[in-house]
Amino acid sequence: MSKVIIIGAGGVANVVAKKCAQNDSVFTDVLIATRTVSKADKIVAEIKQYMPDSKTTFSTATVDADNVPELVELIRGFGPVMVINVALPYQDLTIMDACLETGVHYLDTANYEPKDVAKFEYSWQWAYQDRFREKGLMALLGCGFDPGATQAFTAYHAKHHFQEIHYLDIVDCNNGNHGKAFATNFNPEINIREITANGRYWENGQWVETQPLEIAQDIYYPKVATRKSYVLYHEELESLVKHFPTIKRARFWMTFGEAYIKHLNVLEGIGMTSIEPIDFRGQKIAPIEFLKAVLPAPESLAAGYTGQTCIGVQAKGTGKDGQEKVHFIYNVKDHAECFREVQAQGVSYTTGVPAMIGAMLMLQGKWMQPGVWNVEQLDPDPFIDAMNTWGLPVDELAGIELVKD
Repeated sequence: MSKVIIIGAGGVANVVAKKCAQNDSVFTDVLIATRTVSKADKIVAEIKQYMPDSKTTFSTATVDADNVPELVELIRGFGPVMVINVALPYQDLTIMDACLETGVHYLDTANYEPKDVAKFEYSWQWAYQDRFREKGLMALLGCGFDPGATQAFTAYHAKHHFQEIHYLDIVDCNNGNHGKAFATNFNPEINIREITANGRYWENGQWVETQPLEIAQDIYYPKVATRKSYVLYHEELESLVKHFPTIKRARFWMTFGEAYIKHLNVLEGIGMTSIEPIDFRGQKIAPIEFLKAVLPAPESLAAGYTGQTCIGVQAKGTGKDGQEKVHFIYNVKDHAECFREVQAQGVSYTTGVPAMIGAMLMLQGKWMQPGVWNVEQLDPDPFIDAMNTWGLPVDELAGIELVKD
């Protein structure tokens, strides 16, 4: 049905590619392009080994995603319908520029942030709205799990359960064990920048800023565990409070173990998490880039990973019947199950599957519309249905307040 390019070859790209291989009636030809082509070759070799019956044709290529002319040459040479961007968030704008120049659709899993500033927001990508719409192209932003599925969950709340959502809490628990003293479950540089930044949440029409990991509470994650969870700033909050203006407060919570926080505090204390370049033997290098090089690659954690993830959205407000209501929509995923299916750990899986689903819905025309869009602006029903079909079963819990005021 469609040719696509996947840019990136890390843990998430591995999952996207293998789910495309499973969905071979939609994804007929896939090119995996990355700076280090051997990583893409490894994904293709595993697809041939573990999914020999897939009819999807795979190829690989080298590309510098910071270089627009190089991206344009790659896209024109392959002729895809769309690009699935699972590279670094720093590269979102160059890839969007290349898509505009070549006339192809675009999807990513994380919003743009400048490499030299620990700040991420949608303004840079929302500014592309007119250019994509005028060219009849679609750009779908943040179609992973959080952001992504969490926004679909919010839209599902609004469509099926609430007249008005007043309080929104997004919760993300990784109750898994990879056996390493310290490692991050996705790109270390992005992960550590996110955690060490000040927290932020929306309340009464404005942003409230907190110190990193300042606000915490114990939250029960259904079917998994009760875990201490911390308020972070996460990008989907920005778009959700814009598109659901009845929200009075919106927060994002994530779990971290004590050992993880202790390691992070030490690394931050000695300057290893800094993004400011230092001179080392005549070369400029940011300490966090060196730290990324010595930490285990997220995709290397998959074998032997045990435990589950639980990610969900709690909404409180006025129900469809006019009464006060609290409702929770969530997914639980087992790390070992992910490894058996696609040789990945659960954090990569829960990001990669929604990216494939979003691309599928665009290619099938169910979500295709010109312009730049966030997931919550689109019909959540086909997305939730596809999550149930493609490995991320969705559950609901009514009337129990898991996140307290």
